[in-house]
Amino acid sequence: MYVTSGDAVTTIAKRITALSGVEAVLTRDEACARFELPPDRVGDLVVVSERLTVIGTNRARHDLSALDVPLRSHGGTSEQQVPLIANRPVAGPPSTRRWRNFDAFDLGLNLLQ
Repeated sequence: MYVTSGDAVTTIAKRITALSGVEAVLTRDEACARFELPPDRVGDLVVVSERLTVIGTNRARHDLSALDVPLRSHGGTSEQQVPLIANRPVAGPPSTRRWRNFDAFDLGLNLLQ
């Protein structure tokens, strides 16, 4: 979400935080630090929904019949942990490593035996 006035960011964030189904409302800086995002690709506010909530306007404004590919939505923090199953042992990954989605390539190419 982009906000035209810097003063409005706090006001808008408070209003969104009060909505049902909203887990968190973060400023650009907060979201980039928390989720390791590039600041030039993030709006003034980032809204994260709760586990069973999808953020949108209303059904009438979302005509899915025009899609020629599956609808993609951004997952909330409840969808961050995804199991990774391999058909062979892993060659001792560091136990302190913080795995992210793009690390699947390193794991698959370099650590599976």
